[in-house]
Amino acid sequence: MSANEIKHGGVNLGGAEELAYARAGNALFGFWVFLMSDAVLFALLFATYGVMLPATVGGPTPASEYKILPALLETLALLTSSFTFGMASVAMKYGASRRQLFGWMGVTLVLGVAFLGMEMHDFATMFGDGAYPTRSGYLSSFFALAPLHGLHVFFGSIWIIVMMVQVMTFGLDPRVKINILRLGLFWHFLDIVWIGIFSAVYLQGLIR
Repeated sequence: MSANEIKHGGVNLGGAEELAYARAGNALFGFWVFLMSDAVLFALLFATYGVMLPATVGGPTPASEYKILPALLETLALLTSSFTFGMASVAMKYGASRRQLFGWMGVTLVLGVAFLGMEMHDFATMFGDGAYPTRSGYLSSFFALAPLHGLHVFFGSIWIIVMMVQVMTFGLDPRVKINILRLGLFWHFLDIVWIGIFSAVYLQGLIR
């Protein structure tokens, strides 16, 4: 293992020159900046939800709408997908076969789609109960926060498919590896945000 590979523990660019590693570091740093801006957006939505939580105006309440089992299953699916994407990153770093990389990314994709399916079912159930975004301030803030996270998971799932196509088309060249690392940062970030939603929204809502 070269000195560059030791310095850049998250990426193995093989025999790439020093400039390639410098560009990889800059690219990943830039993506971190993007994720921090996204974190600010979610922080504002969490704060809005906390303020609007009591504003049910006689309509559906968190305790009447949230179900612990579906939320727990969604959490398990998303956290497991974070593990499987981590295994895909390890496979890429240490030169495992393309088949292994595709296998771990495919499992991640299936878990992400399963999460989206369960979440959409939850939203449909809430709509069936008359819990629409326009019904109260509480519901408006909830449907600004949770579906936005789901939208991120949706685009992350599309990104997984795009990266699998890139691997098939270009192989694991430095550009593709860096893109996969960016995707990994994005996917793990979504898991962290979901833990916040599960803890601050669902668990707290069930005891109100």
